[in-house]
Amino acid sequence: MRQTNLTGETAEYEGAREELRQAEIELMRHRERVAELRRRLPLGPVVDDYAFEEGPADLDAGDEPVRTVRLSELFTGPGRDLVVYHFMYGKQQTEPCPMCTMWIDGFNGVAHHVAQNADLAIVAAADLPALRAHARDRGWTNLRLLSAGTSSFKRDLGSEDAEGNQDSTVSVFTRDGNGAVHHFYSAHPRMSDDIDERGIDLLSPVWHLLDLTRRGRGEWNAALGY
Repeated sequence: MRQTNLTGETAEYEGAREELRQAEIELMRHRERVAELRRRLPLGPVVDDYAFEEGPADLDAGDEPVRTVRLSELFTGPGRDLVVYHFMYGKQQTEPCPMCTMWIDGFNGVAHHVAQNADLAIVAAADLPALRAHARDRGWTNLRLLSAGTSSFKRDLGSEDAEGNQDSTVSVFTRDGNGAVHHFYSAHPRMSDDIDERGIDLLSPVWHLLDLTRRGRGEWNAALGY
């Protein structure tokens, strides 16, 4: 690996940087092993063809009618998987989650790249007008925004409890040869009793940029405005 050409790097620095480089290589290889294990998951159960509410593609389209769209209709072609991000907004979560909002800000920027291989949708329990108003405020113009407030989708997938408290989650669905939709994978921030918030860090580059710095990510949290 080519290092910097800076002069004045001490032997202590060079030794520590090499130790870090070897750890980075080990981490990369372990991530690849984890990704392979994920890809080798068998198909999960067939899921209900959940109904969502969706507005027109143009976020500023005014009073155009809301339509019902089924989970199976979110696949735009054969051989594609569907990634759904569960947005913490709606029911007991009366304000949009700042952390989810940061995640989705990033998704909006890369959605056209993701679309080359997979379909992507954002699902919230909030009613559609509230969801679309927040999307306009954030400039989310490249995302499919859906309300699941009247269905059991979020409850069944573990991103909502019986009282309507919301959680952030990512779920992946796929279709078999007969067109039935299967659950393939879901991940939540909480990984275990002692790991409360790290389960979907890889979905946001913000943490990884901060982790490059001397201070690291620290106790920083996202906000809706700064």
